[in-house]
Amino acid sequence: MNKKMLVAVLMLVCVLPVVAEDKEEKVDERINKSAIVFKEILGMPDGIPKDLLNRAYCVVIFPSVKKAAFVVGGSYGRGLITCRRGRDFSGSWSAPAMFALEAGSFGFQIGGQETDFVLLIMNDSGARSVMSSKVKLGGDASVAAGPVGRDAAAATDIVMKAEILSYSRAQGLFAGVSLEGSTLRSDDGANKALYGKELSAKEIVREGKVAPPASAQRLLALLRRASPKHVMK
Repeated sequence: MNKKMLVAVLMLVCVLPVVAEDKEEKVDERINKSAIVFKEILGMPDGIPKDLLNRAYCVVIFPSVKKAAFVVGGSYGRGLITCRRGRDFSGSWSAPAMFALEAGSFGFQIGGQETDFVLLIMNDSGARSVMSSKVKLGGDASVAAGPVGRDAAAATDIVMKAEILSYSRAQGLFAGVSLEGSTLRSDDGANKALYGKELSAKEIVREGKVAPPASAQRLLALLRRASPKHVMK
């Protein structure tokens, strides 16, 4: 088996276990895990700055993204997105749409690791980008490692002008992390399992065609308490 074929086989082996058919209870579990991750991060002393969360148009959460590698390194995560409702993003938080995160790297790596990711969508153009079928971070939408702490006073101009700010938590450590080169896309199979019909992320999050499921109430309550009002810069 040549090197290219070996790489392809290994990538297929890594991806196959996570593309199995979705079931509603599995998606509900993903929503519950997202709520737990977000609550824990909000409780950290050096977590997401409140002023940035108040300015965010959307929040994306990927709990327990798995990274497994042997020769080929890659990550595949499944989570959700929720945005502030209304044409000007001034309303309450929307029903969640299921999302997927894909990233890859090459090199000699052995081992596995689970990481939680939180992304803040910081403006209208960033929100429109992630509502497309597939968006490449750093290409289709600018992304930067988000600052941590009680406020964003120390953030650089590059960070403050980014369309998306990204954070990670692994082994109890929370920090801004660059996800440039990764891709975000709507997890259509999971959305269908959750809502019982085919819906795009835009239809769920921006057009409000469905009500939030019961499993999302905990997460939405957390968001309403943490950031009840959108603060425009």
